[in-house]
Amino acid sequence: MMNRKKLVTEMGRIDGDAFRSAEKLPLVVVLDNVRSLHNVGSVFRTGDAFRVERIVLCGITATPPSAEIHKTALGAEDVVAWQYHESTMDAVEALRNEGYKVFSIEQCEGSVALQDFPAVHGERYAVVLGNEVKGVQQSVVDVSEGAIEIPQFGTKHSLNVSVTAGMVIWEFAKKMGMVVEGERWTQ
Repeated sequence: MMNRKKLVTEMGRIDGDAFRSAEKLPLVVVLDNVRSLHNVGSVFRTGDAFRVERIVLCGITATPPSAEIHKTALGAEDVVAWQYHESTMDAVEALRNEGYKVFSIEQCEGSVALQDFPAVHGERYAVVLGNEVKGVQQSVVDVSEGAIEIPQFGTKHSLNVSVTAGMVIWEFAKKMGMVVEGERWTQ
């Protein structure tokens, strides 16, 4: 059996205006001092795919407009809501004040494995992903509700931050009630 690749016109994608007004996954992705503009762009593109509420860029993390971010975001940076905070701690405090439960994605004592994290439909979450070398700042981990860890079984101690973002966003989308109906995601 041959599986013909779909044409872009057959995929039923929404346009930017429809995206901005569409219901979002109640998840905010916080990037804590992420160096690579390609990683930032990739997170925007994944955020678009799963309709995250917004992306919060902190510290040295670059912001749009940027040709390097656009290379991997492919325009997602123009539709996914984002904001910038000089301090990740300030971003976490602001999110808490908005009613989000904030978790660091980090390898910590007492962390919960991603597959075991009990994300609940109806709750609002923010996940903090860290710098490519240093991870999430310890001070941010300290003020988080907890830490979520992706189990790994190879020789390396971490995953690329954009890969981590994809895995985490997908897991939250599944657990928070986004399901596939035909070709469209609905909540």
